[in-house]
Amino acid sequence: MSGDLVTARFIIQEECVMQNNKNNNIQDDGSLLSKVSGTEKLFLTGRRSREADLESAVRIFLELLRGFETLVFPGPCVTVFGSARFSEDHRYYQLARELGAGLAKAGYTVMTGGGPGIMEAANRGAKEAGGHSIGCNIQLPMEQKPNPYVDRFVEFEHFFVRKVMLVKYSSAFVLMPGGFGTLDELFEVTTLIQTQKLEAFPIICLGGEYWENLQKFFKDTLLTEGTIGKLDVDLIKNADSVEDALQHIIQCVPCSTV
Repeated sequence: MSGDLVTARFIIQEECVMQNNKNNNIQDDGSLLSKVSGTEKLFLTGRRSREADLESAVRIFLELLRGFETLVFPGPCVTVFGSARFSEDHRYYQLARELGAGLAKAGYTVMTGGGPGIMEAANRGAKEAGGHSIGCNIQLPMEQKPNPYVDRFVEFEHFFVRKVMLVKYSSAFVLMPGGFGTLDELFEVTTLIQTQKLEAFPIICLGGEYWENLQKFFKDTLLTEGTIGKLDVDLIKNADSVEDALQHIIQCVPCSTV
């Protein structure tokens, strides 16, 4: 048997043992996957040996599998994106909390990145309203700790695996104020819809004036220079209030039809 296959078999066996222990309530230090940190950085360091790349491929597959097995919940799902840096007393935290509650009351499962700030607020609102609250966390050296308001939680090492999960299970996306990560998620979802790799689900930017300059850039620069079309601009809807956002989501993705 080649060294590549031996490596793949070993990693899969380790993960299967961990899953069996979990199913039988046997305490374990964790899978081989969870024992290694920084694997995404190693994976993205450039050209490596075939064995190293195969090991990364198996780890990525197992991360995907873990997500598939964990993220089981009822009804349609709405993913809420936003910054981890807003404290509980910030107006955007309160807005996200109100949004989470409104989505839960309307029958939607609320999914976030599972961390603090906007993510915590949306999960918190959903849980307080008696709805389903899901978190897809990411291992980071700072800022990203799991919040206590999730019913189901899964942690990822690879950013792109986490992004797959945040998109795959959702029928609408709400963008709250955030930084580079939030913008990355906004453009990722918009590009998938623009290129018809994803159904034309609602994309809503909630936060009022926070998004005004970005919308202006879309229209005055991208559209004017011809790098996007008029229909592309219309993929993203601005909402001035939670009520506006909920109304648009319910109109496009009613719970009874999902």
